[in-house]
This record gives sequence, C-alpha cells and structure tokens, in this order.
Amino acid sequence: MIGKLKGVVDSVFEDHVVLDVHGVGYVVHCSGRTLQALPRAGEAAVLLIETHVREDQIRLFGFFAESEREWFRLLQGIQGIGTKTALAILSTLKPSEIAHAVALGDKAALARAPGVGPRVATRIVTELKDKMPSFTAADPSLARLAADIDAADAAGGPAADAVSALMNLGYAMPQAHAAIATAARSAGEGATAETLIRLGLRELAK
Repeated sequence: MIGKLKGVVDSVFEDHVVLDVHGVGYVVHCSGRTLQALPRAGEAAVLLIETHVREDQIRLFGFFAESEREWFRLLQGIQGIGTKTALAILSTLKPSEIAHAVALGDKAALARAPGVGPRVATRIVTELKDKMPSFTAADPSLARLAADIDAADAAGGPAADAVSALMNLGYAMPQAHAAIATAARSAGEGATAETLIRLGLRELAK
C-alpha cells in the first residue's frame, strides 16, 4: 500500500498528475485545488497517497495535507458519494470550510460542489457532525451551538428570526449562525430576537 510519493512533476492533466519517482510515472488523481497548487513540470513535489485497490485496477489519490485526505475518506462513507464527488467537494471547499459547513449545518455551501444535491448535503451534515472535530480545527462548541439554533429554527423562536434578519442584511448563513450562536450564549435563555440581532451585529463588527 502506498502512503506517500516524493518525486518530480512530469505533467498535469484535468483530474490527475503524473509524478515521476525515480523514472516511474505514477498517475495520481487529485482535487482541482491540489492540482492548481502543484509546482511546475520538472519541479519536486510530495503527495500523501490514498490507494484504492480493486480487482481490475489500482488508483492513487493525492493530497498535500492530512486533513484533506481524512475528509476524502470520511466523505466516501456517505451514501451517494464516491471518489469523484469527494474530490469535487475538496475542489470546491477547503478542509476548514467543509468543517465549518458541517459544524454550522450549512447545506448550501456543501451543495455548491458538483454532484452534491440537497439530499446528499443533508446526509453529510447529519452523519459527519459528530466525527469531524477529531481531526479538524473546527470548534466542537460551534457545532453544539448550531444545533441549539437548529432547534430554535424548528420552533420558529427568536434565534431563527435573528438569523433570518442578519441574512436579510446580506450576511452569509454561516456568519449569521455563528454570530447568533455567540449572541445566544451571551444573552442566555429568554432573549428576544431584537437582543440577539443587536448582539449578533456587535459580534460581526469585531
């Protein structure tokens, strides 16, 4: 099993790179983000490798960071996501952005990736919310706070109104959720939507 390759970039294609390791050219499939960050042909590169072995083929997938490889592995555990879609997600979002989208329940951000519809985005958030903090920099408390806001959303409470108000002001869903989550923690139970909006705006202004 190959875990890492260190060699020279031979050529870069739309979905893979040929890495020359002591005269042997390895075809390594990568996300668009990784391919764009590769050095020019003839220069040295090191890639972490995920090896997939099947009866009829062996495929290598390359990553610069361990976090990217871990997301690649986790995403494939979701029904409807194979290697192609996992790479598409990693091409669209950085590992840290995926972590925040999962923590905040931002399905729209995940659905920006080709091949990821609302149903698959929902599965990603639901199934990975409790798994991803073990290897990412996402704050686990952020996920818990987002869950509290989701509960308020379902009940149509002040938090839901506050999030909606911030989004109407032009803030993205993750920003609005994070700000109101912090505001709700500061204000405590029973805070009105107006209070949460005021505190949320103060948080966004920092």
